[in-house]
Amino acid sequence: QVQLVESGGGLVQAGDSLRLSCAASGRTFSNYHMGWFRQPPGKEREFVAFIDWPGGNTVYADPVKGRFTISRDNAKNTVYLQMNRVKPEDTAVYYCAATRTYAVRYARGYDYWGQGTQVTVSS
Repeated sequence: QVQLVESGGGLVQAGDSLRLSCAASGRTFSNYHMGWFRQPPGKEREFVAFIDWPGGNTVYADPVKGRFTISRDNAKNTVYLQMNRVKPEDTAVYYCAATRTYAVRYARGYDYWGQGTQVTVSS
């Protein structure tokens, strides 16, 4: 079992920056690739970013490419999502997830999920 707890969400204005954190506990964090997903109001969950377990490979959804950065600190069992130049359309509940496979953008391939953290961007 891997327990994931997100933090860092909140209410920000368009153009601001925000950093989300996801703390992992349980099984060895460094064995897992990690992803961030989000669920906007009234919409389905969507992929945001992925990082492999060594942290050398990252993948981003087109809407966030160039604005968001995913990173991880395996010594701290934590994965981050740095969000810069946020837009109102970034408003969503953000989830981190862990996978042993190279699931990348496919939510069904992830084994463990956090409870989510709300990010609201005002215009």
